[in-house]
Amino acid sequence: MHRPFREEIPDIRPATFGKRLLAMLYDFLILVSIWLGVAILATVLNQGAVDSPLGRAAMQSAQFCLSFLFFGYFWTRNGQTLGMQAWRLRVQTFDGGRLSWSQALIRFLCAIISWIPLGLGYIWMLFSDEKLTWHDRWSETCIVALPKRERKKR
Repeated sequence: MHRPFREEIPDIRPATFGKRLLAMLYDFLILVSIWLGVAILATVLNQGAVDSPLGRAAMQSAQFCLSFLFFGYFWTRNGQTLGMQAWRLRVQTFDGGRLSWSQALIRFLCAIISWIPLGLGYIWMLFSDEKLTWHDRWSETCIVALPKRERKKR
């Protein structure tokens, strides 16, 4: 099902590798704060003992799930995480619509796979004619650069 964005933007180009990396850096800093919050909460709930394998597995599972919910919420809502908003990037389907939750899940899991061979899945976009990473292809999504908004003159 095609879920279009509110505004139609005529001049959309693929995002550059540098802007994508910078947006990822912003989002990574937010993720670290989420992970730290989960670790603190887990430590408080376990009265300072997170050394048990079950406690550690529960904490890491919560961190993983909250990481997906962070990305999934922003990707399905307006196509932009906070880092992507700062760099005027948007993730969208190939036909220009919003992502579904299943596409967001595929994109999230496959982005992890793209990092495993030393980031080759991301570097791939430098050699791809369409400027797509592995997880872009597998989730049938792409990241585009949005044009700057024109300021209204008073």
